[in-house]
Amino acid sequence: MSRKKICRIGVLTSGGDAPGMNAAIRSVVRTAIYNNLEVAGVIRGYSGLINKQFMSMQSHSVSKIISQGGTILKSSRCPEFRDREMRKIAYENLREACIDALVVIGGDGSFRGANLLYKEHGYPVVGIPGTIDNDIYGTDFTIGFDTAINTAVSAVDKLRDTADSHNIIFFVEVMGRDSGFIALNTAIATGAEATLVPEVHTDIDKLCSYMELDRRKNKTSGIIIVAEGEDGGGAIEVAEKVKTRLPNYEMRVTTLGHIQRGGSPSCNDRVLASILGHEAVNALIQGRFGVMVGQMQNQTVYTPFDEACSRHNEINKNWHEISRILSL
Repeated sequence: MSRKKICRIGVLTSGGDAPGMNAAIRSVVRTAIYNNLEVAGVIRGYSGLINKQFMSMQSHSVSKIISQGGTILKSSRCPEFRDREMRKIAYENLREACIDALVVIGGDGSFRGANLLYKEHGYPVVGIPGTIDNDIYGTDFTIGFDTAINTAVSAVDKLRDTADSHNIIFFVEVMGRDSGFIALNTAIATGAEATLVPEVHTDIDKLCSYMELDRRKNKTSGIIIVAEGEDGGGAIEVAEKVKTRLPNYEMRVTTLGHIQRGGSPSCNDRVLASILGHEAVNALIQGRFGVMVGQMQNQTVYTPFDEACSRHNEINKNWHEISRILSL
């Protein structure tokens, strides 16, 4: 589609919500208006495309939302969008609504849907990485990650008080699916005694040996950070295995869960979301389609959806070693 034909831009949020999505929506809307473009919000992600849930947005539509968590456009999982016929309906609905291009804010699953829409119909789409997991390739940080780790750190600091008061070992499960970014950053920031992440094999025997012999020389309580899904079942599974080997230890499992996805976004997430929203609109205006907009070393980069969806950010395994050293 030629540049001159883009007169109205759509914006949607898809997948799991992340703090800062509203800041990104605000940035897309106001950057578009600045460039004399109309904006349509799509309610409930790809489901909204299929069901024609569109709303016109003006500058005042996004007033005072920069500090709000969640997403004013709502979000949803939409397995129907995997069906080619459903994507065709979505495309036809976009054309009928005179929406010439689309900004998708979400994670890699959302980008797979955006990529199919772009490839099958030549429809102009640009992605903005919004997920607390920080596992998307093509950006140093994703929108929501900074807020999530600050939320986790605050919670673990509070648990530390109870752990010290009662000589308890807490196994704290944090989110991140198959990614250890939240776990590793939280562990370093809270001085956790151990960090269990999917990227590094967990040896339960070594963990128990450390707790029994090394740790107990100087410490009577502890915090062990576990990435969800680690060892097949997260913190509960790990704690049960450790309890079998160390039955005399008092242990508790705390799952932080979805509190990590909520709350007012941090300054870093608001700034990142604002920049990426602005750059996404500029990418559409400049004719850059089928890409995700990211920030690497404070520079805007454009990563094709194919690459963003097939690769993942990797944790710095040296940080894992640093975390172990600093826990002594």
